[in-house]
Amino acid sequence: MKVLAVTGGIGSGKSYVVQMFAALGVPVYDADSMTKRLYAEDAVLLGCLKDLLGERLLRDGTLDRQYMAERIFSDRSLLSDVESIVFPRVLSDFAHWAEEHGTKNGVPFVIMESAVFLEKPMLRNTADKVLTVTCPQEVRVQRVMTRSNLTREQVLARMANQWPDNRRTELSDYVIVSDFKHPLLPQVYDVYDRMKKEETKA
Repeated sequence: MKVLAVTGGIGSGKSYVVQMFAALGVPVYDADSMTKRLYAEDAVLLGCLKDLLGERLLRDGTLDRQYMAERIFSDRSLLSDVESIVFPRVLSDFAHWAEEHGTKNGVPFVIMESAVFLEKPMLRNTADKVLTVTCPQEVRVQRVMTRSNLTREQVLARMANQWPDNRRTELSDYVIVSDFKHPLLPQVYDVYDRMKKEETKA
């Protein structure tokens, strides 16, 4: 089963592009949403995180994500330790998901959607090809401000913590430009067709 990783920075239009692939019948694994599900359902994962971060991490058996965020984003070493626990569980979950939604259904490929796919080396071997969705910074800023309560300064601060587009595209097999100037559908169809050909080669 071929896997296409779809990534892109905040406000890039990545999720909309993924929806277009889904409309073509491509199963999509949203890594962020699935990780949240694991936080809620995976007792082994919660136990390992509690051992690392302490009893306060759980409130009535539920992970306190705000507390975890406060701990790990001010401590890069601790963040790395958390990722070394979380990512293998996500990858295992993805493998089972891909078998169920991809191989058994005979689709040409599946998608893993992840904003940090290229930034995290542990994830990279998951995909056969990588697609980055790009967009000019000002368009991204306006998109995020429109859909959230963030100020311009807050949006720019979040962007500063992510890779720039040019660093992602250097490591990508495909690039889709989502800027209201380049029609999206032909770009999506082109990648879809190229991925189908990759599946045929296999």
